[in-house]
Amino acid sequence: MSVCSHARLPTQVRLCQCCELPVDIIDLKKGYSADCPRCGTQIYRSESYSIGGNLALAITCLLLFVPSHYFDFITIRLVGMMIEGTLMEGVYALAKEGYPGLALLTLFCHTIAPLAMCTSVLTAHAALKFRWFNILKISLSVLSHSKHWVMLDVFLISVAISCFKLQDYSDIYVGNALYSLVILQILTIVLVNRVSTRRYWENWQTESSLPVAAKEIHCHTCHLSQPEAKNCVRCHSPLYHRKPNSMQKTWALLIAATVAIFPANLVPISILITNGQRLEDTILSGVASLINNDMLGIAIIIFVASIVVPVAKILGLGYLMFCIQFDKVKNHKVEMRIYRAIKWIGKWSMTDLFVISIMLTLVDRGQILNFTPGFGAVAFGIVVVLTMFAAETLDPRLLWDRHNSKPSLQPETKLSSSFNE
Repeated sequence: MSVCSHARLPTQVRLCQCCELPVDIIDLKKGYSADCPRCGTQIYRSESYSIGGNLALAITCLLLFVPSHYFDFITIRLVGMMIEGTLMEGVYALAKEGYPGLALLTLFCHTIAPLAMCTSVLTAHAALKFRWFNILKISLSVLSHSKHWVMLDVFLISVAISCFKLQDYSDIYVGNALYSLVILQILTIVLVNRVSTRRYWENWQTESSLPVAAKEIHCHTCHLSQPEAKNCVRCHSPLYHRKPNSMQKTWALLIAATVAIFPANLVPISILITNGQRLEDTILSGVASLINNDMLGIAIIIFVASIVVPVAKILGLGYLMFCIQFDKVKNHKVEMRIYRAIKWIGKWSMTDLFVISIMLTLVDRGQILNFTPGFGAVAFGIVVVLTMFAAETLDPRLLWDRHNSKPSLQPETKLSSSFNE
């Protein structure tokens, strides 16, 4: 079906990308989406808007990058000195303190990933216009991978937390770049929700023009269900029923994250020097300090984002891996909800690292109040990255292997009324 013309076919079979159930989609109207009746994964979305809107959003976001990243987003008055904080100064400060890995991680999440996403939208549109296949394939690959690492929303929450932590030591003023950051974040959220790599591939070559009568394997690059083959007939990417070495990669990443979470919680993550007194805080002691200073709301946010979320991701991934490894999958829908929750909450663990970057920008000035990261921050950054990679390498179709082998499973399910707007 040609998405650009919004044609409607009486029937269209697609394989669910998470459980491989063949679903016969019937009478899908514009602006509606069809979810898999077995695992709840969105299989098809009939957009009622033009992809030209994606281009306009991407260009606007790119224009906002300069004011939001290089002008001050917050200013404080500390011991009689006005200190302006920009987003990029936090990266420079981390690198200067001897933490280049943390500097690169924070830069990637609040600058490189959203910049790559917006730029890839531009190059994808150029590739469609001039029929550049390789450029389109690279652009859409960058687009699909960078979306998960865009964390401007997490950064804005971190700005608010930093302001609450600094309010007892300094006067705080909102900078002009903060307004640009808020607008950039809103537009980024809209772009992430609108953009669809499948739709760009449909504009390149529609499914109806391809010999894909039999639906035996699903391409995870262009989302075309097609006959069994080594390579996709549309994007030429390698095809596989299961991600190669998914279990081995996920176990390795999960074990490494489990090892790193101990120093992340036991070694000081930040060091604050005030009035000549050196205060070293682990994540838990920092939460306790916030509670003692009557900042219960901020303490809860830090506790959930920095302790509950990483531990929950490790335990959740461990449970899913155990169920798959030892064939203990019982309630498939519950396991799929756990998998989706792990992927969604992953980025919120970056809150503490963003707070460290902001604090370092504003108070590491050799004054009465001084701030520096601890080595626990490095271990915590490793946990964040490893758990996010582990969630990506885990193939959710492995959860359905035993279910698919049951003789009672229907070969094809018709979906004509289960639509979501």
